[in-house]
Amino acid sequence: MNKQPAVYILASKRNGTLYIGVTSDLVKRIWEHKNNMVEGFTKRYGVHQLVWYEVHESMESAIEREKRLKEWNRKWKLELIESSNPNWQDLYNMII
Repeated sequence: MNKQPAVYILASKRNGTLYIGVTSDLVKRIWEHKNNMVEGFTKRYGVHQLVWYEVHESMESAIEREKRLKEWNRKWKLELIESSNPNWQDLYNMII
């Protein structure tokens, strides 16, 4: 999965604080979040569980999707997560 554009959602816990991000290397980026290598929101609020991600063909489409998801209301984001991950499992081990 290296060097594949992706949009992802991290959570602090089930129905907890959410973070939406975009990357070209999902495994590396999530590892950085989990190990508090990324200063800012995810480190400050302990948002480290990968609960949803979507792979894209291009970085441009991934960035566009990220922007659209950030405009969504919380209810829609929760429904998106639960549609593919109803138990809010940390998906990180599935991508490494």
